[in-house]
Amino acid sequence: MFLTTLLILLLSASGCSVFMAAKQPEKKDVDLLKEGTSRAMLISEFGAPVISEYRDGKRYEIFKFTQGYSTGAKAGRAFLHGAANVVTLGLWELVGTPTEITFSGDDMAFQVRYDENDIVNEIALIKKE
Repeated sequence: MFLTTLLILLLSASGCSVFMAAKQPEKKDVDLLKEGTSRAMLISEFGAPVISEYRDGKRYEIFKFTQGYSTGAKAGRAFLHGAANVVTLGLWELVGTPTEITFSGDDMAFQVRYDENDIVNEIALIKKE
């Protein structure tokens, strides 16, 4: 009875790293950031641009996003955190939570220029952390 209660308390009290791993940002398909891709494809993958303007008759847009992790990677990390929490009786959270804070994806920004048909004809990396 005592062990069951202790296990339930540990599983409910711990789990920050498990939850954080499962809620990490999704992996974006950065291979779409190339010449020949349509504007609609970029918006469907990265969301609305943060800036959209015309210069010299050409449309320029800036896309900002956090490059995350695949579903499998997120599930694997969450499982490992959960298992480590059980094995260490919750002490893993001292390592797991800061780890998930540190590995929370990379902030990225790209400037895109389109032709008259809204097809990408130039990409410039602005930021990658």
